Amino acid sequence: MRHALLLLLALCLMPSLARAGIVDAPASNLEISLMTYGPGDIYWERFGHDALEVKDTVSGEAIAFNYGVFDFDQDGFILNFARGIMAYRMDGETTASDVAFYKSEGRYVHRQVLALTDEQKASVRQFLLWNIRPENAGYNYDYYVDNCTTRVRDVLDAALGGALDRQWRSQPGRMTYREQTARLMSNQAWLMLAMDLGLGPFADQPMNAWREAFLPMELEALVRTTQIDGKPLVSHEDDLADTTLVPPPEKAPDLRWPLLAAGIVLAIPLALPALTRRRVARGIFVAAGTLFAVFAGLAGLFMLGLWTLTLHRSAWGNFNLLAYQPFALLIIPGIWRLRRAGRPLSRLASRVTGISFAACVIGLLLHLWPDFPQRNMPWLLFALPCWAALFASLCRRHD
Repeated sequence: MRHALLLLLALCLMPSLARAGIVDAPASNLEISLMTYGPGDIYWERFGHDALEVKDTVSGEAIAFNYGVFDFDQDGFILNFARGIMAYRMDGETTASDVAFYKSEGRYVHRQVLALTDEQKASVRQFLLWNIRPENAGYNYDYYVDNCTTRVRDVLDAALGGALDRQWRSQPGRMTYREQTARLMSNQAWLMLAMDLGLGPFADQPMNAWREAFLPMELEALVRTTQIDGKPLVSHEDDLADTTLVPPPEKAPDLRWPLLAAGIVLAIPLALPALTRRRVARGIFVAAGTLFAVFAGLAGLFMLGLWTLTLHRSAWGNFNLLAYQPFALLIIPGIWRLRRAGRPLSRLASRVTGISFAACVIGLLLHLWPDFPQRNMPWLLFALPCWAALFASLCRRHD
């Protein structure tokens, strides 16, 4: 009878034991891991993703908490996104469902189990459970300084008493924000070029490892080599899924020579009126000149709008405005006036062209200053031959 009662009691307790999980499990039963998901094919997946997994080793319950959830269907999403107001929130999914999703997309999944004390594990769990509440889950996303990875980094740093901050701020970074962006977006050339053109001096600031941990892959690599009180932070690692996608290059592409070559090619038809008076040359000049003036003018309006109308601070104060100004649109009537021989040239077009050419030269000279804050040489090399050719054509004198 005694054994039967004990068996009955055990059977009654089994459902409650099965329900025990990450919320109420003792800290000694918890396992905290950094989950890293590799870059995907879609442009918003190119930077990769990550999460913090909290696992109860007794019940087996494992939840991956991430900070990368957004909703295309929310009211005003497109307008707010353009203005730099990006409403993101954190969420939690079972690790199994997360792994299955990223594996189906051909992205790798790595797990790094962290060697935390029971107190540190309890601290991570407590914060994540507080943060996932609806009133606490939302935040304003920033690609570089407040994103899904910097939030994970900050949670771990807080649990470790600021040890990551102290170590990583003294370590130099591998690349700038601009270089990392170009490297990861290089599989979509037009988008990479548009982003590189629109980034201002913020993207070229000197980097340390703490800042560069805005990328999941960089955070993963740093955690792997970090020691806390002389002991490795990572106890062991697991590869849960391998990538089937082409990985991004290790270095950012050098855009200087391709853009210089493109600028020289475009400058050849722009210089034709200065070299010959043939009607066919003028027609080619009008087509090429209109194309360049529209591009320079719209690019200038785009960069000026990012600076003055949005919260995208990585685009503020862009020195590319020296080479691409909205005023470029004013030279289009002067370009079209050259369709007919002997017509007087537009004084406004020649002045705008001369000023733009001079501004582009000044932009190049600024790079002689060692502390010049923006690395925009490729775009100056593209614009300079074009403005020089336009200056020669629009500012020439008729016989």
